[in-house]
Amino acid sequence: MALTHLAEPTDPQAHSQGAAPEADGPEGNERLTALTGAVLLLLFAAQGITLLSMHTLLYWHFFIGLLLIGPVALKIGTTGHRVIRYYTGHLVYRRKGPPAPLLRALGPLVVATSVAVLATGVALALVGRTVGPFPVLLLHKASFFCWAAVMTVHVLAHVWRLPRLIAADLRRGSARHGGRRVPGARARWALLAAALGVGFVLALLGAPLAAQW
Repeated sequence: MALTHLAEPTDPQAHSQGAAPEADGPEGNERLTALTGAVLLLLFAAQGITLLSMHTLLYWHFFIGLLLIGPVALKIGTTGHRVIRYYTGHLVYRRKGPPAPLLRALGPLVVATSVAVLATGVALALVGRTVGPFPVLLLHKASFFCWAAVMTVHVLAHVWRLPRLIAADLRRGSARHGGRRVPGARARWALLAAALGVGFVLALLGAPLAAQW
């Protein structure tokens, strides 16, 4: 009796050639990153408006800054997930390929400056302009200018792709990426809502500290 028709391919690549994309695959990760990035762009724009009149909009500067913590953490998580999957040899992420060399070089700087801006902002809210020998306000301003420089390149490299990726998840029952369905749209929106919820709670608790300024 011939057994060749019973044999299953053992090569994982053979399994995945015609397989549908997974919710946690590179396409789903890319869409969640795009959704989070779009929300961050709106929040960054609102935060930029507060810079026009810090005297009257200081409360909102603190509020939006603390609100950003949740989405920024989610964005770092999604990009970090892709990096880890790629460099640990996960097949579909390897096939997707790495970002362009310039973006790979900028990635750690985007993360470092984002964390620095938020951390120094939280420090300003909690302890004031200086902590011992550390000029917190000066560090906050310096990290902001560094962040703005690297973020400008980052945004210009990615912003043109946001409408297509977001629209795909908004289409009911027919969200497609490269002609294939990408499951997990509800989970992606739920993760984004949770990140915003965490940021909102932090903002409600921390923004009143602006009164001490």
